[in-house]
Amino acid sequence: MALNPRIKPILDFLPLAVFFGAYKVFGLFAATAALMCVTALVSLVIYILERRIAPVPLLTAAIVGIFGGLTLWLHDETFIKIKPTLINLIFAAILLGGVVRKKGLLKAALGTAFTLTDEGWLILSRSFGFFFLAMAALNEIIWRTVSTDIWVDFKVFGLIGLTLVFTAAQAPFIERNSVDTSDS
Repeated sequence: MALNPRIKPILDFLPLAVFFGAYKVFGLFAATAALMCVTALVSLVIYILERRIAPVPLLTAAIVGIFGGLTLWLHDETFIKIKPTLINLIFAAILLGGVVRKKGLLKAALGTAFTLTDEGWLILSRSFGFFFLAMAALNEIIWRTVSTDIWVDFKVFGLIGLTLVFTAAQAPFIERNSVDTSDS
């Protein structure tokens, strides 16, 4: 059974929303525990509905479990703060590694949304690879230089906002490099 496209964004953002709400009410350690629980629950729901979990959400859930667990076990907020850095570095390494091998790996994640030329996928993968590197660096700068309150706001609104703006900025490139798949 395929996941309803209206439900998917809710499931994607639910862990982050719960993390933010729990942080504002109970603090970082409770928010970390809530993030871990909701991420596991969302992963289970997706698995039940689709009988599979895509690699990116599975990797994200594993990193949330590991770094959230270390945060709680060692009572050290550093681990949850470096989680976005690590996730962004992994995504960058995968995409840029593919570019080096002349493979536009972003096609695997977005190929059902639109069709690009092979060169278009390669360039888009490179662009997103460098974007993820920049996001990793930015997260490192932010969590090391500001209060936890500001970092949480940045994590929830800044990282998502920047990702949405960057993705929207790719629309003209995607349009220029799209392949017409219509039968007309």
